[in-house]
Amino acid sequence: MTLTIAFIVLCAINNLESVTPQEFPDGFMFGVASSAYQVEGGWNVSDKGENIWDHLTHSHPDSIADQSTGDIACDSYHKYKEDVALLKDLGVHYYRFSLSWSRILPNGYANFINPDGIRYYNELIDELIKNQIKPMITLYHWDLPVTLQTLGGWTNPILADIFVDYANVAFSHFGDRVPYWITFNTDCRGYDGDIIPPAFNQSGIANYLCGHVTIQAHAKTYRLYQSKFKTSQKGEIGIVSMGVTWYDEQTNSNEDVEAAERVRQFELGYYTNPLMGNGDYPSVVKERVAYRSMHEGFPKSRLPEFTPEEKAYIKGAYDFIAINIYTANLVSDAPEADYKNVRYHNDVKAQFSLDPSWKNTSAPWLKVVPDSIRKILNWFKNQYNNPKIIISENGCADSEDFDDHNRVMFHQQYLSEVLKAINEDQVNVLAYTAWSLLDNFEWNDGYTQKFGLFHVNFSDPNRARTPKLSARMYKQIIANRKLHLL
Repeated sequence: MTLTIAFIVLCAINNLESVTPQEFPDGFMFGVASSAYQVEGGWNVSDKGENIWDHLTHSHPDSIADQSTGDIACDSYHKYKEDVALLKDLGVHYYRFSLSWSRILPNGYANFINPDGIRYYNELIDELIKNQIKPMITLYHWDLPVTLQTLGGWTNPILADIFVDYANVAFSHFGDRVPYWITFNTDCRGYDGDIIPPAFNQSGIANYLCGHVTIQAHAKTYRLYQSKFKTSQKGEIGIVSMGVTWYDEQTNSNEDVEAAERVRQFELGYYTNPLMGNGDYPSVVKERVAYRSMHEGFPKSRLPEFTPEEKAYIKGAYDFIAINIYTANLVSDAPEADYKNVRYHNDVKAQFSLDPSWKNTSAPWLKVVPDSIRKILNWFKNQYNNPKIIISENGCADSEDFDDHNRVMFHQQYLSEVLKAINEDQVNVLAYTAWSLLDNFEWNDGYTQKFGLFHVNFSDPNRARTPKLSARMYKQIIANRKLHLL
């Protein structure tokens, strides 16, 4: 983008007389997000234990696009005060970040609590509070301690209780200053395929075990907080639904309409229906997996079952639902696959495509589809009696270092759809979180994809941060509580 175009974009952003503003309601919150492994660095300092991403990047560097690691990343372990200063300048109301389980409990278990981990997060939280920024903490964002992965990770039911022990440590040390907790940034792809750790590659079996244990761990953690901490700490707890993508039918045929809703139930309802619905998996998920399992020769469904007692315990175990939403797919019905092939995809029975009219980003999977965010918000409203919703991630991959005009347009267009959901559809949206504060380690993409409002110079040992055009745009939206569409 040329400097001339950048100047024009900024002038348009600042020309408050030329457009009709859309106002955000009183109390609506704006934030930004990160996760521990993606920004902290300090991977082995002061007794921190190894997590599964440490292990993957060190033992299989070829699994990362640029063969990079999160060993240093943005060095937020040492530069957290600088990060908080950026947050303060943006004017955000909260900062969503995750705790490194292995920094707090190096061997994964609560028998040894690492003083340095407690110190680091206490100092980060205190710095946020000092600057009138609320901490929104995610307990688990994909970085399981290696010691626990050797037990089978999230396929092992004992992990639910081990996670509760970890959560108890976090609540005890930090909860007096934390108004919002997210238990899981849910994702069991590492059990379905061979790219994301732990790369179990047991599709249709291990991923269901992972989800089952995750849901139970969340419910137990929620009940722990309610019984032990809620009265004194007065925080709220939610879980991130495995959103990311909205699913639209390819055509108006009954088959495609049913296929699209089936995918929504598998992808969106799988985690939320047990908590926000009837305490169990969506009926179509249960029916499809049971049907396929029978024809594949299994003695019972591959989908684990909740007991009646577990259903009652899980149902209602939430204060809000958090949604990560980025893009959309088109869905069409697929023929029944060969029963010799046990795969999650065959349970879903759908084919996916992209609309060629959708605008590209630098990430092949992420197309710009602004109304996807309004549609997914309305889906949760209609499915679950309009629950409190926090948009926990929304962002754009862009190759520009500073003049990120595509990201400016992306956030404005998506925020416009959020306002429609709030003002026209009466969806109960509490907050919007931009992903991400900084350019960071983007998992298997390494540092090849940039999502940050702030550029990070990864060739500089000091990891210098520089605001992008999008940071200036977001700062103005927050300050004025108005969206001025270009």
